[in-house]
Amino acid sequence: MDQGQSPSAADDRNHLLIAPQPWIAGLTDIGRRHHRNEDALALAASAEPGGRAVLVVCDGVSTATDSHIASETASQAVLARLGQPMPRDGVTEDDWLAVVARAFTEAAEAGSRAATATAADGDPSPPSCTLAAAIVEQGMVVGGNVGDSRVYWLPDVGPERAVQLGRDDSMANELIRRGVARAEAEATPSAHAITRWLGREAPADLSPHLAHLLVQEPGWLLVCSDGLWNYCSDPADLWDLMQRACAERGPAPSAVVEALVAFANGQGGMDNITAIVARVEPWPTADQRDSAR
Repeated sequence: MDQGQSPSAADDRNHLLIAPQPWIAGLTDIGRRHHRNEDALALAASAEPGGRAVLVVCDGVSTATDSHIASETASQAVLARLGQPMPRDGVTEDDWLAVVARAFTEAAEAGSRAATATAADGDPSPPSCTLAAAIVEQGMVVGGNVGDSRVYWLPDVGPERAVQLGRDDSMANELIRRGVARAEAEATPSAHAITRWLGREAPADLSPHLAHLLVQEPGWLLVCSDGLWNYCSDPADLWDLMQRACAERGPAPSAVVEALVAFANGQGGMDNITAIVARVEPWPTADQRDSAR
């Protein structure tokens, strides 16, 4: 897989676009109100669309010291683990998903160790970050998170099939679980207080909340920080935003992420904004691959 340029290698993290292959791209942006970008992204993809990809977004906790460093180092550690081969050929789906779940947990733990290593001794508010990540493997998508960054699947067929993969570790989600409407829960003052994170003093269990699906129709895989979904939280609304982004800027992933970030900045850009998108289509069957040769 080709890996995109890391933020540490870039001259300017305020608006950084990474596109390792034509079918995948990520953009991180400082937004309108922050003095630095505490989001980070890491991604890699095979040349063959839909064959293999890893998408990682880490959002530094703004109330902690130097979380822009924690998010960058954590994102690279997560990419290193999830980028290891996990072929589907020759194994059952259940066995493969068990391997993937273990890899996601190990990736989160590696990211947490990396974030912890950036902390100075005695720092009362050590660097920390959230994590959202997804992999694509021959038409299978697995996504999950620790914290309140998110993964969405947005199929072309319609908004009713759009879903969030995983669930937030946040006070807003706790309220939603208790029956409070999503819009009301996400508007409360404590909505973005997270209950799990990567870094020093992180909870013992860092297993990401995972969900998977076999791609059966073309669509978009989106991994993003709350700087985007704050303005468009519901999967159906994000589906509509994606359709507008494609109509306005064209279907190239690099153009789509520019449109998504422009939307968030147009809404006020209150936070740093990061979005990675991958264009994924159903993976051909063995018979289809044989007939194509």
